[in-house]
Amino acid sequence: MNMQDAAERADAMLDATLRAIVPEVQWDHDTWTSGSCTVTRRRTVTTIISQERRGNFLGVIERFWKKSGYEITSVNPSKDMPAIFARTSDHFQLTVEVGYKGQAFFDVVTPCVGKSDVAAPTSPPNGPAHPPGRIPTPNVRSDFWSATTPAPSPSG
Repeated sequence: MNMQDAAERADAMLDATLRAIVPEVQWDHDTWTSGSCTVTRRRTVTTIISQERRGNFLGVIERFWKKSGYEITSVNPSKDMPAIFARTSDHFQLTVEVGYKGQAFFDVVTPCVGKSDVAAPTSPPNGPAHPPGRIPTPNVRSDFWSATTPAPSPSG
């Protein structure tokens, strides 16, 4: 596997993770980097994730990652800025962090692979495309994710 192959695998992991979030959230590509033998891909969510719904949001992601065979390596249970860290069996590192104003950030860092050129991600964001590093704080309202009441229980 070379760096381009690894970047494409990281993008596929991010695409699948974001598709698993229902109702969907709006996201954009954030700055991505490549080092001497690794690549980091990033996505930033522009949907407002209310404090009351952050646990639900992270639960969806944690269940999806476990179902995908990823090992949850750490959880930061912070009420304001929680995070989940995971690893694949082939050593890709995944992170979801909730930051300022409930903005969610996804990162995938590849393992060290063969050196190659790396192209920009090709999957289109599901909202406006912003210049790298210029993604606004969450500004998209969701009837579900932005609600300031606890999520209804699945049974009723």
